Parts: sequence; C-alpha cells; structure tokens
Amino acid sequence: MPRAIPAIRYPARNAQVLLTNRPAGVPQPGDFTLAEADLPRLDAGQILVRNIYLSADPAQRGWASAEANYSAPVPLGTPMRALAVGQVMESHADGFAAGDFVYGFFGWQDYAAVAPAAVLHKITEDVPLDAAASLLGINGVTAYLALTLLGRPVAGDTLVVSTAAGSVGSFVGQIGASLGATTIGLTGDDDKVRRCIASYGYAHAINYKTANLDAALRDCAPKGVNVYYDNTGGTILDTILRQMAIAGRVVQCGTASVGSWLPAPTGPRNEREILTRRLVWSGFVIFDHMGAYALACADLAAMWQAGKITYDTDISHGIEAAPGAIAALYSGANTGKKLIQIT
Repeated sequence: MPRAIPAIRYPARNAQVLLTNRPAGVPQPGDFTLAEADLPRLDAGQILVRNIYLSADPAQRGWASAEANYSAPVPLGTPMRALAVGQVMESHADGFAAGDFVYGFFGWQDYAAVAPAAVLHKITEDVPLDAAASLLGINGVTAYLALTLLGRPVAGDTLVVSTAAGSVGSFVGQIGASLGATTIGLTGDDDKVRRCIASYGYAHAINYKTANLDAALRDCAPKGVNVYYDNTGGTILDTILRQMAIAGRVVQCGTASVGSWLPAPTGPRNEREILTRRLVWSGFVIFDHMGAYALACADLAAMWQAGKITYDTDISHGIEAAPGAIAALYSGANTGKKLIQIT
C-alpha cells in the first residue's frame, strides 16, 4: 500500500482543464480553459477515480497538436488527455475496489469515470504516492524499458543521455550506472549539471549551451559512445551521431528540441553515419510495451527500497496550475517530475 498519502477532499463539482485551442508547437496556457461539470456517472464496467496528482508530460504536446503522432489529437472542448494518480471511489469493474490507488489516463480533472483499460498500473508497491507518477509512471518505466531493451548497456560501455536531469533522463543515468556503464549527462543549466553528478549518478555532465559539445564529448568519451539515449533530437543528435562507436545503439525517446514538425525540418544527412558505424537506431513508445509494465515497476520499486535509485518531483498545487505545466517542461523550468496536486 502506498505511503505518504495526501489528505483527499471531495468536491461536489468536477473541475476540468479543457483543450480549447489547437496549439502550433508547444501548448501554452491560453490553449486551455478552466471549467466545471457535474460529477460523472458510472456505466457498467467502469470505475470512478478521484484524482490526486495530475501529470504533465512531454508527450502531451503531441496529444494536443495536429502534428503527426502515434495517437489521435485530443478533441477540442474536452479535458486534456493526461496521466494521473488517483483513488477509486466506486467500482463497477472486476479487479477494482473502492480505496484502490491507480495510475492511468484520467485527464486533467477532479474525477474520471473510466474503463479498466484506462488504468496503466494498480499501485500496490510500498512507495510514496508521488513515486507512482514518477518512478513507477511512464517516465521511470520508459527509462527502464527503453534502456534495457533497446540500449542494452553492459559494463564498460559509455552511455550518453540528453535532458539528463529530466523526468526520464534522471532515471536513465541511474539505471545505466547500476549496469556498469560510464554515464555522461547533457543538460542546459549549470545547476542541473551539478544535480546530474550529485544526485543521479552521472560520471560526467555537460552544459551543452555553454560548452563546445563536440570537444567536451571527445574528452569524456575518447573511445566513442556505445549508447545514446536521446530525448531531444536536433543538433545535439547530429553531433553525437558523429562520435558513436562501431555497433552503437541510439534510443530515440523524444524530440524536444524540434519546435515544429509542420513542415518537417531538414538538417545534416545521417545515413552515412548509420552505415559506416553500423548503428542500431530504435524508437521507443511506452504504450508498445505495456505487457512489461508491472515487472518494470516491481524492479524499480525494489531499486528504490534498496537505496539504488532516487527521484525528484516538482509539485504545484491546485488544478489552475495545469495549463502552464507543459510549456514549463519545454522551457526546462521544472526541477523534477512535474505534478499538480489537486487535493
């Protein structure tokens, strides 16, 4: 049973954050509208969830926009698609009971009536409840599965991670170090450089905004990069591809540096690097790997309980903080996994 559970209040109306404007690029606060609705009523086979922590994730940019993505855009005038941690208030579904804590697609709102398919994880691990939205959320599980399934670092490998102090990268660094890799974190802030080394186990960290990235990387990885875990794309990716070791692996987990994909941007041609270095370049979307989700959570919880991994959360209070949360992520303003506590 999760520990450190916040006190829960039970409003009589359902506060919601609606997507009311289709953003071009990163969603801004003005793309959303605060609203209220009646409490949802349950249909057969559904559960009623009272949200506690709303999540802000980089993937919401794609869910809100009209850019080509792996899922349909959120319809205008409806609650913003979002992951959240909440408590089951009422259940008409097998396998769920009032009082259960769950993590899933419950939207930016106080209450959600959903089918069990919306639940990604029923929280039974002995971890704090905010860890269920960070360490055991899609950020921690993405870090764990993408790195171990696609990156496959072994002892002695050099692992480079972009957005290394972010909600995914901070876990990648710690997991990679636990597997014996020499870890190099890339971030755009000196405070985050210090956090990468002091908190997240990186052997080296580089501020790519102030350093000569090409030269700094050659100093830290003189034999080349075996695994690159990429959350940014763009010019950082172009630089690192040209320093990959033979048979290196690139894990493409995000493209945060690219402002828009309409039209698609152009840049250096990378085909020759992939060919001559015999690289494996793989894209990762967590929703293709849901069969491994519970096992990943068990492993991550065990690492946390053993003191082998840590997590940071950046928590705002009140649902009115949600509209600006995605833009804050892309500006690098957060100092940990971004959550909005609405209790």
